[in-house]
Amino acid sequence: MKIIVPMAGRGSRLRPHTLTVPKPLVPVAGMPIVHRLVRDIAGILNQPIEEVAFVIGDPAFFGPDVEESLTELATSLGAKGTIYRQDKPLGTGHAIMCAEPSLEGPAVIAYADTLIRASFTLDPEADSVIWTKKVANPEAYGVVKLNSDDHIVELVEKPETFVSDQAVIGIYYFKNVGELKAELQYVLENQIINGGEYQINDGIKRMMSQGKIFKTGTVDHWMDCGNKTITVETNAKMLNFLYEEGAELVASDVSLENAEIIPPCSIASGVVLKDTTVGPHVSIGADTTIESSNVKNSIIQSETTIKNATLEEAMIGNKVHFNGQFKAISLGDYSELK
Repeated sequence: MKIIVPMAGRGSRLRPHTLTVPKPLVPVAGMPIVHRLVRDIAGILNQPIEEVAFVIGDPAFFGPDVEESLTELATSLGAKGTIYRQDKPLGTGHAIMCAEPSLEGPAVIAYADTLIRASFTLDPEADSVIWTKKVANPEAYGVVKLNSDDHIVELVEKPETFVSDQAVIGIYYFKNVGELKAELQYVLENQIINGGEYQINDGIKRMMSQGKIFKTGTVDHWMDCGNKTITVETNAKMLNFLYEEGAELVASDVSLENAEIIPPCSIASGVVLKDTTVGPHVSIGADTTIESSNVKNSIIQSETTIKNATLEEAMIGNKVHFNGQFKAISLGDYSELK
């Protein structure tokens, strides 16, 4: 089994946190988004992962440190890590085709901007499985249309009339991803463009027209990381899941001096808490110091110093120095408020 991860976008909706760090590497609940997504997919598949192929963007932004992080992620799963580049933002179909040499055999394609919780077995009769989540407002999403056999027969974007309540979340399984590659090659060669880009849906629709069987795999939870507010919400949800599962979330060398941690919180190695209350739902990166503060429902990254602060629904980047009485803030890397 292979996992293909298109992740060349800049994550503009999550700025300033993505000005220096690619969005899929922004940590949520103590782990970069793409690391947690790939690990969770591997767990659901419950079979050996042969290769994890990442499609990243401009080398000036997705540099050697990004490549190293992604390769280490693949290696930790016992898989080969392969890096491809998408030089121009030409759509989801184009991004997948940038990984063309890896598009053979069974594979999962997953876009690295969401997190999931799921437990299901891939249907061996299906040529493809499109992972979905039941939603209350399907008109806001791309949804699947099912026939009487519960096979997917159509993909409908933001339907004005009810089609189904199963929203497409951006994760797909193909028994032979080479079949998708052939159809996307046709899409590119014939310049089949929707919304100004080459779309994965056009390749999927061509497969459907040839009688390929598509089924749904329904996830229990689908969590977005699109902007600051939603990312902080996702951090809280993921911390709850991990805490309930008994995960070790607080490093053994965290220094506490007249400080309290209210779980669930993810606190990395080297963190110092002094005259401070942290939690619930706080993630803190390595070597960060927080003094004389009260922090809850927030994400604070590595090597940052926080003093005299009351923070809630805050998101603070790496190497930040913050001293003040602000509350719901969003500070990118290297910011200083004194």
